[in-house]
Amino acid sequence: MISVGDHLQVGRTQKPYGIRGEIIILFCKAEYAEVDTEFYFLEIEGIPVPFFVEEFTFTTDVSARVKFEDVNDEKQASRYANTEVFLPREAVSEESGENSDDWEFFVGYSIVDQHGETIGVIREVDSSTINVLFVVQHDEDELLIPATEDFIVAVDEEKKLLEMYLPEGLTNE
Repeated sequence: MISVGDHLQVGRTQKPYGIRGEIIILFCKAEYAEVDTEFYFLEIEGIPVPFFVEEFTFTTDVSARVKFEDVNDEKQASRYANTEVFLPREAVSEESGENSDDWEFFVGYSIVDQHGETIGVIREVDSSTINVLFVVQHDEDELLIPATEDFIVAVDEEKKLLEMYLPEGLTNE
């Protein structure tokens, strides 16, 4: 079974294009559009389902027309409109390398502070302001922790751990 931590949202499907079953994918970042992959996961009823790519045509640097195998007309393609699109986390990290600006990569990682205490799991990234924040689930609470290289001590991709040196009082403990 594929878990949330195993894949990364790279975009969202838009409306169907034409009558052959093509659908537009709007990618979150141009780097995600450039990842060479044979398939994408579409989230259907909360479950990531693989769809194999038959044809891929760039329309802009952050969007493409995609023809999936076994989706052969506009009616079938319309079933998948406005659906979240994911790729395996490894495929994205291999293609783009360690891009420090891509904080979304850490969704699903656990944060451990300088005292070895587990703070919680990163559920999302809030980039609505100039200061990007990790939204961290801590027991029943939600913590906002600045996503900055200054606080990051180590990254363990295998264990999905982010070790951070957090200033006193940031976690309200």
